[in-house]
Amino acid sequence: MRRFILCALALALFAPSLPLPAQAAGQMLASVPQSAFGGLSWREVGPLRGGRAVAVTGVPGQPNHYYFGAVDGGVWETKDAGRTWRPIFDKENIGSIGAIAVAPSDVRTIYVGTGEPDMRSDIGYGNGMYVSHDGGKTWARIGLRDTRQIAAIVVDPQNANVVYVAALGHAYGPNTERGVFKSVDGGKTWSKILYKNENTGAISLSMDPQNPQILYTALWQTRRPPWNVYPPSNGPGSGLYKSTDGGAHWTELHDGIPSTVGRIGVAVAPSDPQIVYARIDSDRAHGGIYRSNDGGAHWFKTDGDIRIWKRGWYFGELAVDPKNPETLYTMDTSTYRSTDGGKTFVAIKGQPGGDDYHQLWIYPQDPTHMVLGGDQGVVVTVDNAKTWSSWYNQPTAQVYHISVDNAFPYHIYGSQQDSGAFSLLSRSKYTHLTMRDWQPVDAGSESGWLIPDPRKIGRVIAAAPSVLAPPTIEDTTTGWEQNIDPEAAHPHHFWRYTWTLPLALSSVDHRTLYFGTQRIFRTRNFGYSWQIVSPDLTRAHGDDHPANLDPATLADNIGLKRRGVVYAIAPSPIRANVVWAGTDDGQLWVTTDGCKHWRNVTPKALTPWSKVGIIAASHFNPQVAYVAVDRHRLDDLTPYIYRTADGGKSWTRITDGIPPHDFVNVVREDPHRAGLLYAGTERGMFVSFDNGNHWESFQRNLPVTSVRDIVVKHGDIIIATQGRGVYVMDDVARLRQISEASLTAPAHLYAPAATYRLKPYNDEETPIPYDEAQLDNPTYGMQIDYAIGKTPTTPVVLEIRDAKGTVLRRWSSSQHVSAPNPQKVDIPAYWLRAMPLPGISLGTHRFAWDLRAGSPGGALVPPGTYRVVLMVDGKTYARNATLLRDPRTHTSDAELRAQFAFAQTLDATIHRIRVAQYAAQRLLDGGKLDAARKHELLTQVIGVPPASSPDDSIGKASLDFSSLGFLANAYGALASAVGSGQGTFAAAPRNATDPGVTATMQTAKRKLDAILARTLAKLAALEHAH
Repeated sequence: MRRFILCALALALFAPSLPLPAQAAGQMLASVPQSAFGGLSWREVGPLRGGRAVAVTGVPGQPNHYYFGAVDGGVWETKDAGRTWRPIFDKENIGSIGAIAVAPSDVRTIYVGTGEPDMRSDIGYGNGMYVSHDGGKTWARIGLRDTRQIAAIVVDPQNANVVYVAALGHAYGPNTERGVFKSVDGGKTWSKILYKNENTGAISLSMDPQNPQILYTALWQTRRPPWNVYPPSNGPGSGLYKSTDGGAHWTELHDGIPSTVGRIGVAVAPSDPQIVYARIDSDRAHGGIYRSNDGGAHWFKTDGDIRIWKRGWYFGELAVDPKNPETLYTMDTSTYRSTDGGKTFVAIKGQPGGDDYHQLWIYPQDPTHMVLGGDQGVVVTVDNAKTWSSWYNQPTAQVYHISVDNAFPYHIYGSQQDSGAFSLLSRSKYTHLTMRDWQPVDAGSESGWLIPDPRKIGRVIAAAPSVLAPPTIEDTTTGWEQNIDPEAAHPHHFWRYTWTLPLALSSVDHRTLYFGTQRIFRTRNFGYSWQIVSPDLTRAHGDDHPANLDPATLADNIGLKRRGVVYAIAPSPIRANVVWAGTDDGQLWVTTDGCKHWRNVTPKALTPWSKVGIIAASHFNPQVAYVAVDRHRLDDLTPYIYRTADGGKSWTRITDGIPPHDFVNVVREDPHRAGLLYAGTERGMFVSFDNGNHWESFQRNLPVTSVRDIVVKHGDIIIATQGRGVYVMDDVARLRQISEASLTAPAHLYAPAATYRLKPYNDEETPIPYDEAQLDNPTYGMQIDYAIGKTPTTPVVLEIRDAKGTVLRRWSSSQHVSAPNPQKVDIPAYWLRAMPLPGISLGTHRFAWDLRAGSPGGALVPPGTYRVVLMVDGKTYARNATLLRDPRTHTSDAELRAQFAFAQTLDATIHRIRVAQYAAQRLLDGGKLDAARKHELLTQVIGVPPASSPDDSIGKASLDFSSLGFLANAYGALASAVGSGQGTFAAAPRNATDPGVTATMQTAKRKLDAILARTLAKLAALEHAH
């Protein structure tokens, strides 16, 4: 019964729809209102695997309540010690989180500092401080906008309005809003209480909980250059400081501290504040864990073991047990614990390959409860680190690039920072996407490109820097791999890398593959052999001194005259010999003769180190291309997109409508409507309907996060984000039809995309529990989009008609649908779904037809052409709609039509039985039959069900094989059997008259028809007798 309920409630998936035919030119629209996008939404598809988090905290007095901040995924909350997490910051205009703190005296007050401080090359910026006074339900921004990267927050334990902030400042340039800040009014105003210079910020902050006037902080002079280096620079402004008067005055601590330091993490022992620990990044002889027993006056090194402080620019935090000053933790590739005051450390959390951990918060009332943030996500322990909660319940992956194969349903391939590559199913046959619908992939590592091998579904070609994973082909079904590294044939050359290197496959011949370093390699036999087909395309820098760099960063060079790499390769999708290429140091090239000659077509506005992130070669004109340029590594957050219509001879900047501090990562052209463009920025999505001249927000329900890649395929838009994984916008056929007429008409019906007839969702007995991590599938059925431009005075009606004009289904906005009564069902109400009704409000609506005729429980209609009809205010609008059979089945359309016809006869018979049951009951209740005839009517016509027992869920066997009650159940079961699949798997004889239905089903119907005839005859006789 439960299985029937779940299917009948249409917890089902929507098949990917076929795109409309390509249009050589679309109507150019300078402005499209947000109402035109009604019903379109972004659907998160995973992977269900956590991403980097450098900010964690808990709630004093609530041992199962924790928060974390993802580096570009917002703030998340758990109230069950990490069993489940939910986002609570998604309405804010930033996603990168660097610090988070709960006020001990008022735990509903939460402070959040935006902008991760880990100084990676893929660092996300913030826009200041936020506060919530209601436990995260609502937030307010409270200043420090230009700090960009906030590293730490501490709150006075007695006064929730007194808060201190350590701000690192701009990662790529100088600025003055950095250092240590203090507010005494909950963030309404701020005072800068420690500042060294425009190149030095604060990276760590710790308070004496017994005397909140005593503070320790670490300043760090650091900067990232625009070229690829792993660690950022360390400058002379770094050091460790102490204040004893709430930050009014500071003293730099020197005694025992190395003379040259980089990043420093500092932590006070809460139970004995005279004991202070510091983790100091320095040279190999001086780096390590330091301790002071006199409140920072004197320091000594306790342990210099490289494993506990390596990569000190990336890891830096310490945590001290709140009850035992001799127990402390340091985070690195593993998390280490010392129980002897920092002399020795043992790893308590980690794995081969390195998880990379950043921050630990210890519950003050019970130190066995902790929350730990790392590159793979956030975990909680309640047993002193013996066991931890999972990070496979946080869809906060940082994804660089994605690609989509031609499988059905399609797979999405990408690489996740810190965790490796993956393959995601775009939808599941079950009711939700869960862990069983994605898999890790070895090739491509954590930052590479993955391209589906066109020769075989499930095989991918991937490339990352050779230090991570050289170009490789992997069969994801078996795990076997083949290294196809082109550099192996050139061992005497020095090849330059950055974190992500381009890999591109020609969509003209589907076999020409390109890979880039500083030069471009090409293979036409999938890596069996390669040729170098370009010169070094990067700038030959003579004076490489970007204005945003300080002397310390300029001095920290990598010893190369040229440092750039090819960062983008874009083969033309319509002309095999045309290939575009761009570099991360600001060069743009094109070849029109199959890579024999390259022409420098760099726009004059592209100064050195303007990164060419993505090139979109047009699907309609080989002379047209679009380029996303990113200059944030020059401390410039301005958006840049350039368009050429003459093969690169001239360029036009096209960013009108994109906010001024929202740089662009990716631009793509819709392959089916010329002039329809999509752009992904550091904070979201935009769309243009006039070839980029004007842009509209396309954020919809997407959280604010960095969008790194866009794929438009299979009728959907798929995007990669650097903090919330992968999202899909299902069925965007409407976008290709929006016009001035559709936007101004009183009502408009869009042509539905061709849809596949799939089996509705089925969890196959046992559903995944609702508190397991799971994501939504596409809505099941055919998506019907329509617009209401004028408030209607009559109900909005939708109909589905067959080719003969017969109405198969009808809905009206005036229908009344009762919500399920949770007191009348034996499952929780969240499993139930009410029947949708057409929307009537102004704007655009999306309605899903579940492909059934008659009712939600009716038969699935067969493939064919149908007519969608919209009726508004006495006017009728109609569109043809195509339904296709599931391409994975071998059943013919004819068989499915025969199956449907058979099901229709069963539905008609069931209706006859219901009418007869009503008539029989009315006869029984009329009181005009004698006792014998009444007994005959009840037992032989109506039917008496076996007595039920609360102790027996199966029920007793019935010997009734003729009543209307028996027949209703029998025909219903037969209808369910007929509609259970895409046709019969049984082997029908060549001369079968109805191959879509098994002979057994046909026999069952004949026998039931005979029984029904006899039963109806008995009913007629009894009616005549009375």
